[in-house]
Amino acid sequence: MKPASHWNERYTLKNYVYGSEPNDFVREILPTLPKGKILFPLEGEGRNACYAAQNNFMVDAFDYAEQGKHKALQLCERNNVMINYEVSSAEDFDFGVEKYDAIFLIFAHLAPKERVVMHKKISKALKKDGYLVMEVFHPKQIEDAYKSGGPKTVDMLYDEAMLVGDFKDLEVIKAEEKEIDLNEGDFHVGKAYVTRFIARK
Repeated sequence: MKPASHWNERYTLKNYVYGSEPNDFVREILPTLPKGKILFPLEGEGRNACYAAQNNFMVDAFDYAEQGKHKALQLCERNNVMINYEVSSAEDFDFGVEKYDAIFLIFAHLAPKERVVMHKKISKALKKDGYLVMEVFHPKQIEDAYKSGGPKTVDMLYDEAMLVGDFKDLEVIKAEEKEIDLNEGDFHVGKAYVTRFIARK
């Protein structure tokens, strides 16, 4: 994972680098879920968290870049909503136990050791009948030379089998690997190959 200084520098750009609108998969799935308490780990500039708050969810989010929090709170203020946003690494964040009705991981990529630890914490953090929703870059994003963003090392990219294994305690609702069109700010643009995953506790 790139250091916080990298993301702080990126997020100092005037524009929202991945756009101010929610991710398309978030926009599709979020309205189908029961209202409740929701978490967005590694949330960057807050586009998805603010959208959830606009849809009457109680929202927690975190990222380890202070500038991400700053821009997220600005975005929420413009939209007249409030979220709870902490500056924290995935390692240090207190996920709690049976705390969240839903957790969304949107292009939230970690190195293998950190990934396994965070995913275990997420399973514990979901309430009974809580939902996990993910959209992440697939290894084909590198293997097939897509140019639309994402980590540059294959061990930080996730396929369906990996996620099924990581979340074996959850009931898989949806798991698919597919090519999509990304149009998210300046850094997620063009064809992309992603894994989409929904599971329930």
